[in-house]
Amino acid sequence: MSLAAPSETAPTTDSKVVVITGTSSGMGLAAAVAAAQAGWRTVATLRDPSRADALREAAVDAGVELDIRRLDVTDEAAATALVDAVIADYGHLDAVINNAGAGHLGTLENETVADVREVMEVNFFGVLHLSKAALPHLRASSGRLITVSSVGGVIGQPFNEAYCAAKFAVEGYMESLAPVAAALGVTVSVVEPGAVATEFVNNINLDRDAEVAAAGAYAPTLRAYLERTAAQFLNGAQTPAEAARTVLEALTADTPAFRLQTSDWARDFTAIKLTDVDGSAVLGLTGTWIG
Repeated sequence: MSLAAPSETAPTTDSKVVVITGTSSGMGLAAAVAAAQAGWRTVATLRDPSRADALREAAVDAGVELDIRRLDVTDEAAATALVDAVIADYGHLDAVINNAGAGHLGTLENETVADVREVMEVNFFGVLHLSKAALPHLRASSGRLITVSSVGGVIGQPFNEAYCAAKFAVEGYMESLAPVAAALGVTVSVVEPGAVATEFVNNINLDRDAEVAAAGAYAPTLRAYLERTAAQFLNGAQTPAEAARTVLEALTADTPAFRLQTSDWARDFTAIKLTDVDGSAVLGLTGTWIG
């Protein structure tokens, strides 16, 4: 299952072991390098092996070693096999960081339910596949289960219904699981980034003009949303390395919080929802995003 790479070495068992998903770019890549720099034996997984070059180069530049392996998180059998292989190679598993995810832009009238199901498969069920396979081993090591969510897992955002639904589901699942897992020694956390300057947005494969042209009655509001979001990513996005520091905090802090935001902006934004009993503050805010 391992991919040959200059940054890989033979398995060892003397360091704590973490599995990280979605490491081909962005936060996942930065988190993998940061974890290795912190002394963790890092199993960095990605869906497409042909996209591992940037990860390998980052590891070489940082002077760290990564164990790079293929994993499509939507494949439950593959997730189980990945965990089994890690245990066979290292004898233990101390943490999982569920970072893999896929963006999606759309609204209910203009997309199929199959589109929504696909978003859920990656962003929600993909998290469950690896988490379920890992939990027996995390119990054995009193380990950590960390999931990269989003501020969109707290506040629903226009034209992000499916994506936010998946992230809401992740947050609800992990918040419910946390006390159950804690009773057996496993720490559960979610990390909530705001805008991060990564390939994540580009990976939506969005042609703005085409999307607006196809939006019908939703065209004016979609255009307003896209203009607002483009400005936010241009002017206020964190770097992947900045956001990954919070992931590392969840991995290494003595007693990490359940919910960690990656920036002051993300903390202020999510706080609106967490004190918004009747929902008016959130809808009053997001309504301005679409004119």
